[in-house]
Amino acid sequence: MTYQTLTIQRAPQVATIVLNRPEVRNAFNETMIAEITHAFLELGSAAEVRAIVLAANGAAFCAGGDLNWMKAMADYTPEQNRADAAQLATMLRTIYQCPKPVIAKVQGDCYAGGLGLVSACDIVAAVDTAQFCLSEVKIGLIPATISPYVIKSIGESAARRYFITAERFSAETAQRHGLVHEVAAAEKLDECVNQLLKALLAASPNAVTEAKRLVRAIAGQPLTETLIADTVEDIAKIRASTEGREGVRAFLEKRKPSWLQ
Repeated sequence: MTYQTLTIQRAPQVATIVLNRPEVRNAFNETMIAEITHAFLELGSAAEVRAIVLAANGAAFCAGGDLNWMKAMADYTPEQNRADAAQLATMLRTIYQCPKPVIAKVQGDCYAGGLGLVSACDIVAAVDTAQFCLSEVKIGLIPATISPYVIKSIGESAARRYFITAERFSAETAQRHGLVHEVAAAEKLDECVNQLLKALLAASPNAVTEAKRLVRAIAGQPLTETLIADTVEDIAKIRASTEGREGVRAFLEKRKPSWLQ
């Protein structure tokens, strides 16, 4: 597929999806939403891809919704608004449920729907000068579609504050609330992401996928007999898997597992 709003960069075992609308601070419209969804579906199912990086060109990572796109919404019917919001929801869910680990490389400011993008990723590395803002209430809106992912990342208490104040907050504050995992100076951001990729690529591909699924399945669930039984089944299955057996044998034999050879 030829993308209008993205560029795709390929390296051995790693694909990078780059938001490429720097002239509008990488704000997304219906085209970008559809293209991000397509890119994650395609790369998430590609056997040769072990990890995905979500990055951006220009000064900002993502400013949220494109103004022209939002202007058009003013004349939408309720049905059109629901359909439009459903496309955004599908994009976020596709990133969140991608079977490959996803790193957000945040090189600049990240506002509104941009926070939804990074919240749906597994790991977030941000430049120390990045500013974050859930700005929706300033224009009479609410961050509804992105809220499941943002609240999972920053928690209910921080969400109550930033959803209603629309304050800007720093990368350091974002890290303190759990949205960002690593903060680095601009000249160190690539190195930071590369170190994260190195760790991901050293692990069993199947185990990484299953570990992602495990977190989604367990997070927020009450500790019940059913949950415990599910975790017992999970470890039993992974121990019996091809990579599980190979990994344990390699560890005991003090050699590299097959996925590193």
